[in-house]
Amino acid sequence: MALELRGITKRFGALVANDAIDLEVRPGEIHCLLGENGAGKSTLMNILYGLYQPDEGEIRINGKPLRLDGPRSAINAGIGMVHQHFMLVPVFTVAENVMLGDERVKGPFLDHRSARGHVREVSERYGLAVDPDATVGDLPVGVQQRVEIVKALTRDAKVLILDEPTAVLTPQETRELFTVMRRLREAGTAIVFITHKLKEVKAIADRITVIRRGKVVGTATPDASEAELASLMVGRQVRLRVEKTPARASSAGPAFSVRDLTVRNLAGQAVVDGIGFDIMPGEVLGVAGVQGNGQTELAQAILGLITPEHGSIVLDGVDLSAKSPRDRLRAGLGFVPEDRGHDGLVGTSSVAENLVLDLYDRPEFGRRGSMDLKAVRRNAAERVEEFDIRTTSIDQPVGRLSGGNQQKVVVAREMSRPLRMLLISQPTRGVDVGAMEFIHQRIIRERDQGRPVLLISTELDEVMSLSDRVAVMYGGKIVAVVPADTSTEKIGLLMAGANPEDVVDE
Repeated sequence: MALELRGITKRFGALVANDAIDLEVRPGEIHCLLGENGAGKSTLMNILYGLYQPDEGEIRINGKPLRLDGPRSAINAGIGMVHQHFMLVPVFTVAENVMLGDERVKGPFLDHRSARGHVREVSERYGLAVDPDATVGDLPVGVQQRVEIVKALTRDAKVLILDEPTAVLTPQETRELFTVMRRLREAGTAIVFITHKLKEVKAIADRITVIRRGKVVGTATPDASEAELASLMVGRQVRLRVEKTPARASSAGPAFSVRDLTVRNLAGQAVVDGIGFDIMPGEVLGVAGVQGNGQTELAQAILGLITPEHGSIVLDGVDLSAKSPRDRLRAGLGFVPEDRGHDGLVGTSSVAENLVLDLYDRPEFGRRGSMDLKAVRRNAAERVEEFDIRTTSIDQPVGRLSGGNQQKVVVAREMSRPLRMLLISQPTRGVDVGAMEFIHQRIIRERDQGRPVLLISTELDEVMSLSDRVAVMYGGKIVAVVPADTSTEKIGLLMAGANPEDVVDE
């Protein structure tokens, strides 16, 4: 089935999310839609799936105009979509999830036998290996994604949209997904693969369309270099490799230590389970793991946002365990949270105000209960220049900045005060390649100035390129601490729960 988008334009108020986009997807090809978060990729695919209506332009299937007034219309036209955040009911079985919205009945009852048979037939045909009777909530993330693909294929999808499908997968699960995609391509299915990861584009795409700021800025083939693709995405040359010297060995003891840290959730489960580690001065310890294995709770416990059941947190010989978040910040702990919008910024406040969000009561910015506005503005002007924050004014609400510039505001605030240790979580989530380059350089600069850095990221390439050692988290535990030059294959196996003795001793 041939698919064409012609002149697709979508506006949200003054924002033009898609600007006269043309896109052609051929039967039996993997067409990659490449661009940074906020470029307009997902908006375009939501139009194709009937979730949004375009303001201008048309969709054509096999040369004929098609109007999509909702997902049902798209499904009936042979278009399926696997969203970045899965649309599955955890307590239902695979078969029940697949039949949801397309229920088969036998008399007055749901025909579960037919649904199970359909799942088996589709999963065997494409090598998806999905048990129709398994409860979805008990399945690994990679298998849940297969369920979403099976769900689309049982509805006879001829065009399959995969929106950032590798965001929550281990390297092994990503390779398995690519194997499935190739089988689908061989069977004639057209696949639209949405991503911002250059290595994956080169590994799987047949053709590449690059979107920047809502416009198609170029097309490419997989033999284009990563540097060429990155420059198309950002509009300038970008240094993709992190340049750093080996960490300087220190004869002093660890600068930051965690011992036997345990955090339980409301159900009483240990989401951080007896964790302990040390970070030396001038060292980056990276934490690798699939999202949801305790990394968020670890960061929150270190800052004091949640109270651990037991354990100690020591910075430069001072036990922070009983201190408030403010006292920990005052002790020199810098914190860049994984969700800047929720935990790092006040979107309606200005850039200048956000740059002193946890400093407003310090003598240099506040006197006798009131803020020194001249000092706040002077600080903002300096930070905007130093960290290359793209804003129309320091008075602009920070929520109106791009994701990358919002992240720079958080990074600028935390790295511009006296630090004794930096905790940075998901440092480049949702930022463009150019901002990523800048943030990576600043992290290494902190390390080179002798500070311990705890880096938490679900981007394995980022962890391995920035870290001096890598701690792998699985099921709330640190299952191994390995050198940063350990192979991605071994780290991926550890992330998936393999026995550390078997992996590390290979």
